[in-house]
Amino acid sequence: MAVNLQAPNPADLKPVPGVQLGTARAGVRKANRRDVLVVTLAEGSQVAGVFTRNRFCAAPVQLCRQHLAIERGTAPGIRALLVNTGNANAGTGEDGLARARSTCVALAAHLGVKPDQVLPFSTGVIMETLPNDRIEAGLPAALADRDADHWAQAAEAIMTTDTLPKAASVQVQIGGKTVTVTGIGKGAGMIRPNMATMLGFIATDAVLAPQLLETLTRETADHSFNRITIDGDTSTNDSFVLIATQQAGHVPITQLASGDGAVLREAVEGVVGRLASQGF
Repeated sequence: MAVNLQAPNPADLKPVPGVQLGTARAGVRKANRRDVLVVTLAEGSQVAGVFTRNRFCAAPVQLCRQHLAIERGTAPGIRALLVNTGNANAGTGEDGLARARSTCVALAAHLGVKPDQVLPFSTGVIMETLPNDRIEAGLPAALADRDADHWAQAAEAIMTTDTLPKAASVQVQIGGKTVTVTGIGKGAGMIRPNMATMLGFIATDAVLAPQLLETLTRETADHSFNRITIDGDTSTNDSFVLIATQQAGHVPITQLASGDGAVLREAVEGVVGRLASQGF
């Protein structure tokens, strides 16, 4: 069990070229706390995700799966993540889906992208109506707050019952270039194999093929979040996302079994492993 955890030092969380993060205090459930996070991604970024295996998926999980499936087809790619805490938008039916879509439409309008280029995530109390109007009203503040160095604030903005924000970062050399892997997570208590009540967002500027990103995401989750158990519960909102902005400038990685692929895998699994060990 992880003990004596300390809040991350913002100076230890390295910015990832192509990623900016901004937060807002939108009053989703409580006043005067960070509860909305916007992550914007440079054009050309690749995104992969794995989600809960619970049959009762929350509305944002359903939309994330749809939008990522579109990305694998002909869409121009995911350009933003939108996360709220305080309300899980789970067990809310068609109304919950409509409200989650509304937040995607609103953020897309601010950014000049398509709604299906936004991935929504929610965490918090289930079976309550998502106050999407408050989230959407908070978007200008979150967008104005964006900065590449705001990983620590982002970790705080996705907390629910966590006692401390969870974040980790590492830099490695690939092809003579410095490659960064930085991530944040949330989750406490309800953890069982298959990530229950976990959210994890990891970004790297490594250059790799999209199919490798999906493999790395799935295998990394299996080696970390999916190996933890506490009380046997699972969640409706579990989401683990890996982002590659493709900006490091090294020769593209085409095989995870290669020397450069192994270095990247070790770096990503190291960051995710640290987040997973903090999650209970």
